[in-house]
Amino acid sequence: MNIETITLVVVDDHPVVRDGLRGMFESAPGFEVLGEAADGVGAVELTARLDPDVVLMDLRMPGGGGVDAIAELTRRGARARVLVLTTYDTDTDTLPAIEAGATGYLLKDAPRDELFGAVRAAAEGRTVLSPAVASRLVRRVRAPDDEQLSTREREVLVLVARGTSNRDIAKGLFISEATVKTHLTHIYGKLDVKDRAAAVATAYRRGILD
Repeated sequence: MNIETITLVVVDDHPVVRDGLRGMFESAPGFEVLGEAADGVGAVELTARLDPDVVLMDLRMPGGGGVDAIAELTRRGARARVLVLTTYDTDTDTLPAIEAGATGYLLKDAPRDELFGAVRAAAEGRTVLSPAVASRLVRRVRAPDDEQLSTREREVLVLVARGTSNRDIAKGLFISEATVKTHLTHIYGKLDVKDRAAAVATAYRRGILD
């Protein structure tokens, strides 16, 4: 597929980021920024109206996140390819975005030449993943969720999902509170989350908890 000029829509809730990306692409030959949006809802509307080749999509935005926007664009059969450009590379961000239909996933610390190359690849329909995201996905495939958590970690997670405090978990499982905290640390690490709520949400989404 030979594309002379690749058209883009930039989606980010930070005006400085949008300005920076617009300036970067407009200073390079072969790119044209058609418009900008500050949230996922605006991204869907703008993409429908402007029909760009590529949408550069942030994920976590007030007023409408990127994953929902990607899913809606996919549902509508939008021609545009979505390239996620974000600071987040956790499983809770990368997997839903890719499952929703994103063509690629890059982190904001990517060098500009890598970003240009990724946009060109996305416009051609090729998948582009940052090395960190690619290795994370490979690790997920090689280590299914149901093999990641030990039996005791699952027991702790079930109790956490019920809203049980660390103290009551310790009493119920006949272990110390310190041991509960250790199990939680391991659970957070294996699920790539940072708190109890995220651990429970991720576990339900992946089918670890019924």
